[in-house]
Amino acid sequence: MNLSSDLAVSATGLVKRFGDRRAVDGVSVAVPTGMIYGVLGPNGAGKTTTLRMLLGIIEPDEGDRMLLGRSNPREASDQVGYLPEERGLYPGMKCKEAIAFMGALRGLPWATGRKRAAGLLEAAGLGHAADDKIRKLSKGMAQLVQLLGSIVHEPDLLVLDEPFSGLDPVNQERLEKLIRAERDRGATILFSTHVMAHAERLCDRLSIIAGGKVRFEGTVNEARALLPLKAHYTPHNDIEGAGALLPADAERENGSWRFTVPDEGMEALLVRLIDAGYGISGLSIERPGLHDAFVKIVGEQALEEAA
Repeated sequence: MNLSSDLAVSATGLVKRFGDRRAVDGVSVAVPTGMIYGVLGPNGAGKTTTLRMLLGIIEPDEGDRMLLGRSNPREASDQVGYLPEERGLYPGMKCKEAIAFMGALRGLPWATGRKRAAGLLEAAGLGHAADDKIRKLSKGMAQLVQLLGSIVHEPDLLVLDEPFSGLDPVNQERLEKLIRAERDRGATILFSTHVMAHAERLCDRLSIIAGGKVRFEGTVNEARALLPLKAHYTPHNDIEGAGALLPADAERENGSWRFTVPDEGMEALLVRLIDAGYGISGLSIERPGLHDAFVKIVGEQALEEAA
């Protein structure tokens, strides 16, 4: 893999050992500038360790990496916003001050940080809490405040480790909106998750990691295309009889059947069903979701071992 200037983050052959265990085993990744890029995998897959190596928080035992054009990631730290898996804010700080403080750690002047913090809180629907102390906030609100602190200095790269963990649906939606807004601003977003729904909605590209190795890299549609199309068919009459003409994997779902679309397509099958008098009350063709592709790529055994 070439380490290109068109990439915000890139790495080849990253390895990290903890004792006799290889937590990360030869991971290569390439994150194009201006994209939302997901690192997916079950718990214990090596996602957090990979992100920490990319950021220079820990050093790899083997491999090379580039972050915003620098081989030493720490040299680019002021251009990076980072939300770690372990959340933490000073509980006695007001929201606005906490955000400004996080910006100051990245070189942003206090006055600028306070001004931006007020605008960010308002845009995130938290304007009413600007002068509330962190200890008064719900877990979800505190997590969003920490995220705002990671973007207040307008970083070129935003790295989020399991950002949706512990958030209720309302705050999950707010976070998705913030992530898209950062991408639209021109930032590159790299985030890890084990929740497929967020990745399916957000990611321009993604890597799937299991057992410390990259098992897939590409777009959401490319991952979903690894599985065949499924048909959901409802006959007009004689549900049981219609089943005899369907593919061998057909499964009954109340008054309908679900099965894999034949390699030759649906046309010939539909002709046979109509000629036999079963008719069509309903028909839909669907591509299996990212979760189904994830299970196929990772494997049931890896998911059970990570549970």
